[in-house]
Amino acid sequence: MFAESVQNRKIHLREPLSLPPIVLDRESAVALQRQIYSQIAQAIRNGTIQSGTRLPSTRWMAGLLGVSRNTVLAAYDDLAADDLVRGRQGAGMVVTSSAPFPDVSLFALRRVMREASYPAKLAAFTDPNGNQLYINFS
Repeated sequence: MFAESVQNRKIHLREPLSLPPIVLDRESAVALQRQIYSQIAQAIRNGTIQSGTRLPSTRWMAGLLGVSRNTVLAAYDDLAADDLVRGRQGAGMVVTSSAPFPDVSLFALRRVMREASYPAKLAAFTDPNGNQLYINFS
């Protein structure tokens, strides 16, 4: 937390900015909550925001972005639903995962094909979220 002294000699706490800048396009057809969610989720997945980092409070974030607190709450709820953040009582939202998306390069595809015993017609494997995926090579 950062402390800021003002003329009335009280100390006011400012939220630390633990996020990269969030840019909202108010002319876009994409809802503001989805824009906030997407930018924070991308920063978590690419490692810009590390696991264990505390996200700013919903009130502070809403004031910073000029949106309603409900918009930020909805974005944080979506992040929690995707298991990217977890709420802690009295501590706000904390990043729980900073794993990047699986590598989908050509070399990764070759590894998948080898592990699937290619030239078999169908390969089954599990993605990082535990979902079964099937690739049909016919």
